[in-house]
Amino acid sequence: MPFEFVVIGRPVPHGSKDKADLRRWRSVVREAAIANWPATAPVGDLVQVTITHYYDSATLEGGALPDSDAIVKPVSDALNGVVYVDDYQISDFVNRRRDVNSSFRVKGISPVLARGFCTGEEFLHIQVIKQPDPEILE
Repeated sequence: MPFEFVVIGRPVPHGSKDKADLRRWRSVVREAAIANWPATAPVGDLVQVTITHYYDSATLEGGALPDSDAIVKPVSDALNGVVYVDDYQISDFVNRRRDVNSSFRVKGISPVLARGFCTGEEFLHIQVIKQPDPEILE
């Protein structure tokens, strides 16, 4: 920990009517996590998961952007058994959405996040860290 990776492509929301597409998306996220997870076993500690969806506003068709909260469940499920034992270990969740076409001032960008931007496509940046100190309220 910390652990981060990117998943290229538009996320499929939890409530999608196309269940095959949803299963495919979970598999894509899971395979990306497995490919980047440096440990041999999932952690047993409480964690914070941060998902930032960098969407491409130029490719939106009539508001086709999935709800931010609907992309969380497929991602958290996909990380079960890979990064953490079960998603009950997520004590904190940060969920953000940003237009990939926006201007960003970036100081100290991680190589992982830079790879996401270099694709020129929509992507998720997923970061997992140990649970922040629960006695400190922010």
